[in-house]
Amino acid sequence: MKTWNRKEGFQELNRLGKAKRPFLSIISYDKSKILLSPLEDIDSKTCEYAFPALSNSNYQSIQDAVPRLKYSPLSKTTFNKAFDIVMRHIRQGNTYLCNLSFEIPLHDTPDLKTIFNNSSAKYKIRYQDEFVCFSPEIFMRIANWQIKTYPMKGTIDASLPNAAEQLLTDPKEKAEHYTITDLLRNDLSRIADEVKVTKFRYLDKITSEQSSLLQSSSEISGACNTNWQAEIGNIMNRLLPAGSISGAPKKKTLEIIAEAETHQRGFYTGICCLFDGESLDSFVLIRMITKNNRKYSYKSGGGITSFSDPEKEYQEILQKIYVPVS
Repeated sequence: MKTWNRKEGFQELNRLGKAKRPFLSIISYDKSKILLSPLEDIDSKTCEYAFPALSNSNYQSIQDAVPRLKYSPLSKTTFNKAFDIVMRHIRQGNTYLCNLSFEIPLHDTPDLKTIFNNSSAKYKIRYQDEFVCFSPEIFMRIANWQIKTYPMKGTIDASLPNAAEQLLTDPKEKAEHYTITDLLRNDLSRIADEVKVTKFRYLDKITSEQSSLLQSSSEISGACNTNWQAEIGNIMNRLLPAGSISGAPKKKTLEIIAEAETHQRGFYTGICCLFDGESLDSFVLIRMITKNNRKYSYKSGGGITSFSDPEKEYQEILQKIYVPVS
């Protein structure tokens, strides 16, 4: 896949969309790096992908091939320092919701191809020997001149008593989800007409090698113009970074994230999109394992609001360190 800068990459997305030429693109969190290639030029040895409707991988899973991930504990000092920065900004009224993430070292980790082959997720991508992502979160879909986005906010251990009710009634989780749904509705209104929330706070269950989680999402839809394929790059540029992995208000919250976080996100919390020549599907690059200088790490995060309890937020970071299985 060819690497593009922000301006040229989004222009190329427009060009390929206008030509109705199928492509796959991976866009970094800060939009500074865009990987992009027509589908027919992608070698599965370099980049494997699996979307609900299309995949270039002919893998066969091996039972018990991916053991429970082993990781170094996230330092409470590191977490509390970043958490306190975010809470200070919340008290000052600079942000209402801030997605805070961390990079956590892994040990005795299988190679990325093995993880890709044996993980089970709505979306999967492996790029070279750099990262693998198994994401449960749809970013945006466009088909038949309708655009839909699916903010995901709210996580709970599915094994807890009345887990679904706890998640749906928890004040912090409700505030977080309302805020992000409103943000995405406003974002979508910049590029579409007749924007409305069509599904609100539905639950998905995700099973890993160690536990199960419930996560809540909503669906927001709108009408886009008949020439949207020629504007795919413009659409992505205006919507990114995704609201669910940044916060509200977005511009100021991005500054707070840069102040509080101690790692570079890179492609983590960016998006991956696939255009088949007629319709577009995309997902948020969360639940990601990266490899750098033979060292593996897992990037995990969660939303912080005025209702947040530091210990619960710390535990949620750890809950999300998993490989999903069928």
